[in-house]
Amino acid sequence: MAIRLSAYLIVKNEARDLPACLDSLKGLADEVVVVDDESTDGTVALCRERGTKVFSRKLDGFGSQKQYALERCTGTWALSIDADERVTPELSREIQEIIAQDRSTAGYRISRRMYFLGQRLRFGGVGRDWVMRFFRRGTGRYRPLEIHEQVEVDGTTAKLKAPLDHFSYATLDEYLEKIPAYTAMAARQRWEAGKRFSVLHHLRPAWELFSRVVLKGAWLDGQAGLIYAALSAHAAWLRSVKLWEMENDK
Repeated sequence: MAIRLSAYLIVKNEARDLPACLDSLKGLADEVVVVDDESTDGTVALCRERGTKVFSRKLDGFGSQKQYALERCTGTWALSIDADERVTPELSREIQEIIAQDRSTAGYRISRRMYFLGQRLRFGGVGRDWVMRFFRRGTGRYRPLEIHEQVEVDGTTAKLKAPLDHFSYATLDEYLEKIPAYTAMAARQRWEAGKRFSVLHHLRPAWELFSRVVLKGAWLDGQAGLIYAALSAHAAWLRSVKLWEMENDK
């Protein structure tokens, strides 16, 4: 039977989130490709038990890791998804309809509904963001970016109506554990793009917090919205001062 849709993920120690993610792909994806970065929590065994195609590769950047995963897909269409995301039933039906109609559009952007500390965030600039995730496999590719990677699609694109659910951080400890590595990668990427530290960057947290809370209404999401806004402001400052650290290490 021809493989119409390949879903692909890159993972590391995602045994907690993967079951719900893979369950959301049932009846939609004809094959699921997983590229694992040396997990130690049973992620690989879980994936094999559920019939996914598992490959092992040490992460050297999110862009190159996703490209590696994409190259192992065989379907006419491809769907990129993360372990902390879920395909909603509405989105599954919409994707199936597009595949059945064999439309000429090369790729589709999907809106993500974000959940933080178990609560849906609707304001503060994170209510819905649009990401290119569903596309004809032969038209998509990734640049070798270390972080903030996005698939680039050749051809016409459109937006889907149904959303993708994104369950980001379940606890504060989880966020605080990951943010040092993510801000370091973002700083290196900015450095390679020619960005440099400015003393004015010390004002960034105040502006980021004001923008998210006041201008974009993060306070309407209650404590979870305010916490996320404050953490985002701190992360923006960390990215900047790590530029300063890199400059002084030269």
